[in-house]
Amino acid sequence: MVRGSRALLKAFSELLVCPLSKQPLRLSQDSNSLISDTLGVSYPIVDGIPCLVPKDGKLVDTHDTSTSDNTSDSSPG
Repeated sequence: MVRGSRALLKAFSELLVCPLSKQPLRLSQDSNSLISDTLGVSYPIVDGIPCLVPKDGKLVDTHDTSTSDNTSDSSPG
């Protein structure tokens, strides 16, 4: 049942938005959470259910929200 709920959560994560910013959420399987890249907030997933109550969200380190480490490298070519 856990495997099925994980697949369902992945499908629904494309529809879920941050309760504060109303922007899309990114599924992070490393931390088992949904992340709002706009606000830098991580919402936990407990027993396959996302906890999207704003008080349950936790601030994410800035390096955790970036998808690529090369974005800060602006040295000429």
